Amino acid sequence: MNYDQILLRYGEIGLKGKNRKIFTNRLHENVVQKLRKYPDIKVKTTRDRIYIFLNGHDPEPIMQECTEIFGIQSLSLAIQVDNDPESIKEAALFALKDADDAKTFKISTKRINKEFPIGSQEFNHVLGGHLLSNTEGYTVDVHNPDIEIHVDIRQQETYLTSKRIWAAGGLPVGSAGKTLLLLSGGIDSPVAGFMTMKRGVQLEAIHFHSPPYTSERAKQKVIDLAERLTNYGSKIKIHVVPFTKLQQKIHREIPNGYSMTVMRRMMMRISEQVAKQNGILSLTTGESLGQVASQTMESMNAINAVTSYPILRPLIAMDKDEIIEISQKVNLYDISIRPYEDCCTIFVPKSPKTKPKADKVAYYESQVDFAADLQEAIDGIEVIEVDPSSRKDEFEDLL
Repeated sequence: MNYDQILLRYGEIGLKGKNRKIFTNRLHENVVQKLRKYPDIKVKTTRDRIYIFLNGHDPEPIMQECTEIFGIQSLSLAIQVDNDPESIKEAALFALKDADDAKTFKISTKRINKEFPIGSQEFNHVLGGHLLSNTEGYTVDVHNPDIEIHVDIRQQETYLTSKRIWAAGGLPVGSAGKTLLLLSGGIDSPVAGFMTMKRGVQLEAIHFHSPPYTSERAKQKVIDLAERLTNYGSKIKIHVVPFTKLQQKIHREIPNGYSMTVMRRMMMRISEQVAKQNGILSLTTGESLGQVASQTMESMNAINAVTSYPILRPLIAMDKDEIIEISQKVNLYDISIRPYEDCCTIFVPKSPKTKPKADKVAYYESQVDFAADLQEAIDGIEVIEVDPSSRKDEFEDLL
């Protein structure tokens, strides 16, 4: 006997009522997409969980991949047996003996199938007695056991699990529309992308590239960050904007203290056009209130004035330490701190306005004709598609 399945449990999806099927269908598609490198596995979705039939595959790498799928709350290795007390006893005994270093155990039976002849509490005692009489050195501990064997008696079959692994939670990517992430290459914006994906949003990204002031390595860093984010969703398109000419003109023509605000307004204008052209419903930034001069309430008001698009700011109330903690946890940090500058770090004014007035910024812009430069930047966009299927398996080096 062996564990032959992985059981995936829903979290927030369970609260979706009549819309639940929309979310479970999307989650099913995401699981199939994520695990397509394992051609022999089968994925079965029910109202409240997903079953992955391993068909001989090593479960460990598959379970690791499943922990990164938004919409899954937890997962466990499972054994499926018939609704027969003797079969369940055999499976419970295997689960106990298979547990490393376990000396105490607890049985928890859930009897959904009320036609099963033994009640849940009584069956706990039956299974516990069977395990004690067929092993040595084990005791029952109902408060803090080394292993808790869950017995889930359903209508057609019974599932036994013994270890719960927590997963990403949230909502399935693709269940809440699409956003355009302003991806700079720093620490904050990729974390903003991660947090937005956790709410079920699919990402495209836009990056402003200013060669020769920014290098190809800076561009590659952004591609690597997007590739890492695909672990939690599907492929990501990156719209790389040639920003040098426009940025130079801003630096020449706009008063020093306002150049940063104008630059970000230009980014918003271009981002809105890219979003409209691609059927994207919002923009997402890595802004955290008060972190830098461009992220004060006044700066955001002046920058927002050029777009009617909703701007998602999932990091708005986080401090830098909280953002770094998430970045490290999801393996973005080491990429983000590579020492390659992005366009936001060049032509930085010595004393940027922290409380710019939107009407004053608009006045300075009106004195310069940026229309042709904006259109040239939009026309010159390069689209790079990062597909998780082309990524080297991160477990290969361990084999």
